[in-house]
Amino acid sequence: MSKTIAILTGGGDCPGLNAVIRGVVRAASRRDWRVLGIRDGFDGLVGEPRWIELDKKAVSGILQRGGTILGTSNRGNPFSYPVEQDGKTELRDVSQTVVDNFRKIGADALIAVGGDGTLKIARQLGRLGIPVVGVPKTIDNDLKGTDVTFGYNTAVGIVTEALDRLHSTAESHHRVMVVEVMGRDAGWIALESGIAGSADVILIPEIPYRIDKVCAAIRRRSESGHLFSIVVVAEGATSASGDKVVQLTADQNLGVERLGGVGHQVAREIETCLDLDMELRTVVLGHVQRGGTPSPFDRILSSRFGVKAVQLIEQGGFGKMVALHGRKIAFVDINDAVGQLNLIDPEGELVEAAEELGIMVGR
Repeated sequence: MSKTIAILTGGGDCPGLNAVIRGVVRAASRRDWRVLGIRDGFDGLVGEPRWIELDKKAVSGILQRGGTILGTSNRGNPFSYPVEQDGKTELRDVSQTVVDNFRKIGADALIAVGGDGTLKIARQLGRLGIPVVGVPKTIDNDLKGTDVTFGYNTAVGIVTEALDRLHSTAESHHRVMVVEVMGRDAGWIALESGIAGSADVILIPEIPYRIDKVCAAIRRRSESGHLFSIVVVAEGATSASGDKVVQLTADQNLGVERLGGVGHQVAREIETCLDLDMELRTVVLGHVQRGGTPSPFDRILSSRFGVKAVQLIEQGGFGKMVALHGRKIAFVDINDAVGQLNLIDPEGELVEAAEELGIMVGR
């Protein structure tokens, strides 16, 4: 039976999104199914529907492109959507409009590509009658149900390359370089890139850091003749006695907390407690981690996810999310995928390996 599939990409962009879109279109075309690309995440189903026809020609040449050809939004939650009223912005539930527009464009199923927030929305829309299949996407790698999410491998590679470059300038000028990377609740990028990039200190959200311990580690390096240090800090890292450093609270930013600034805070704290003649510099990698060409691993994983999503629709496997389990692409219930975050075990093997390598993790 011929079907029409709608696909959208929600939340932050990351390398591999276009590969998923291409995988869906190519697999659908083998079944003579139609694919509609929804513009700008769930925003494209609010108001007048915004979508484009996706065929093999439309996705030609996008495998290696970063970002998403459909656009995305991390504020488009239809259950709490910003609406202008009398000069003020209010959050309203416009989910029924999304359901009506989904039916209006004649779609039979929706593939929602995104992280925890996007998939929670997809789950709620599924309860309202939209047949949904999820594809896990987050460079933070913090989504349960899958061994790894696409985009993460590329981000780790980008940060590792940056650390390699910062080593030479830090050593030349005898500096402490504090490098802030992404990682709101989970420190996977900081920990794995820090290990790969030979960092001296790695601070992650799962292990509240003690600045006196950090300074002691840098001081020991200096006394042993290493007159520079590389400190990698996840954006969600917190001190043993403090809260996350935020630029805007959820109330100030339409329900979305914006992190940023912990790298500068850590640098100030180190400068205060360190009695060495060493300069400090802070580097915030920010959105450079999201951009650019996806790694071969992410291209392959994304393509496989796209194909499996189409197969799930063919099997009627709605309410499921595709996932990587070992070397196989499987599927899990979306409820299980978004129930809790995939966090680093502070007592786990990866942290233990970092400490055995002489990396200080804040405790």
